[in-house]
Amino acid sequence: MSEKTINNNQGELIIDEHPESPQQSGKSIIIKSVIAAALGLFVWLLPTPENLSPEGHRLLALLTTVIILWVTEAIPIGITALCVGGGMIMFDIVGRNEAWTPYANSAVMFVLMIIMFGVVLNEVGLARRLMYYLLKFAGTGVKRLSFILAIGCTMMATIFHDATVTVIMVFAFVPVFMAMGLKPGQGHSLPKFFIILIPLAASAGGFGTLLGGGRNPLALEVLYQFSDGAITISFLRYMIIQFPIAILTALGTWLVLWVLFRPKEKELAGVKMDAPGPMSTKELGVLIVFISTFVLWFMGDITGWHVSVPAVIAMVGFCAPGWISFKTICDKFPWESWIVFGAGVSLGMAMLSTGAGLFLAEAFLPLLDGRSSFVTFYGFGFFGSFLSSLMSNSAAVALTLPITLPMADMMGLSPTAVALLSPMTTSFIMLVIGCPPTIIAYSSGYFTQVEFIKVAVPWCLILLVVCVICVMFYWPLLGFI
Repeated sequence: MSEKTINNNQGELIIDEHPESPQQSGKSIIIKSVIAAALGLFVWLLPTPENLSPEGHRLLALLTTVIILWVTEAIPIGITALCVGGGMIMFDIVGRNEAWTPYANSAVMFVLMIIMFGVVLNEVGLARRLMYYLLKFAGTGVKRLSFILAIGCTMMATIFHDATVTVIMVFAFVPVFMAMGLKPGQGHSLPKFFIILIPLAASAGGFGTLLGGGRNPLALEVLYQFSDGAITISFLRYMIIQFPIAILTALGTWLVLWVLFRPKEKELAGVKMDAPGPMSTKELGVLIVFISTFVLWFMGDITGWHVSVPAVIAMVGFCAPGWISFKTICDKFPWESWIVFGAGVSLGMAMLSTGAGLFLAEAFLPLLDGRSSFVTFYGFGFFGSFLSSLMSNSAAVALTLPITLPMADMMGLSPTAVALLSPMTTSFIMLVIGCPPTIIAYSSGYFTQVEFIKVAVPWCLILLVVCVICVMFYWPLLGFI
């Protein structure tokens, strides 16, 4: 391959070239759609359990069909996402406002703006600048570069939002692959490996400190309420308990990806990036706005603002001085992926309101009674990961802990250990729709949902083992349990 130099006019992420789904024959589409509908109908025709509402029963039937359609990509996932809202109204699962409002709730709007941040960083050249310094430090060798990338993403995600980490790194890497001629939708293993590694590594670090995600303070709050105020864990103690495990999950993420998904290329061959030179005015301006936004996010306890408020202020800061036009942001934005995330939030909220999530917890968790400590902890963790793949990780924590904490108490397990295991395991998801980082990476068009599942499921199962071992051996060393 001849040497290629990436300049400001090459390697842009062109969202409108994002393939909606792999090309499939009409026969394949019909077969997959019929199977999805038939399995959903089968669940619907089953007798409604006594501890499940009729609405919850219909939701599980709809969920069965939707998941199969998403996984097989029989129809574009954005269309399937719209069918979620329409289907919940059609089958009288929730009202029309409950069905559609979550598509624009605070979390979804925050994700919308975070993805827009990535477009801005790419358009003004900051993503390219970051990539230049990363390659200068890590080199172009795939093994070393991917290792540093995995550790870096996980460590950054213990402090910053995992979606922010993902959007920065994805938008830094994509121009490089585009310049190498590795375009989305063509099945190249090299970009597939890196673009899947980034969100998984970022997701693996969100539990490391209390700053990493809302599920962390939520778990402590539930534990505090459960113990009638007897159990409190400080910021520093939480970090001592969790942060070292995040280092192991970073290593585990890289190892799993390297073993299961290693590309045949040994390095990013032929890529040479020109030194970016002094920062332009718009780069400097966007960087200052970006840093200011982080400061406002850190001051959230003081301001009381939802994370979406600083994001809105940042968007004003990007566009008002003319550093980038809002039309450019909208033209480059991967709208389909954002709609899918909205559908996931809507499904998650419906699982809470109809009792379907509680039904699954009550059906599954008693199976762990009488098992060994390892199996029980692993079972709690797996169920948290499973739910987190279908709803936000905070919602999964809020749903499971009120059930698992009393169960742990009755089984003679430490409720504190179960409470702090929850933010860990809900960080590991198995479906693209599970969290914003994977949605952002999917929007690049470099991998399909099936390809993601082939990696994410073993990644999740193996990291759960890592976490449970830490719970059983590392935490007792601290005198924690």
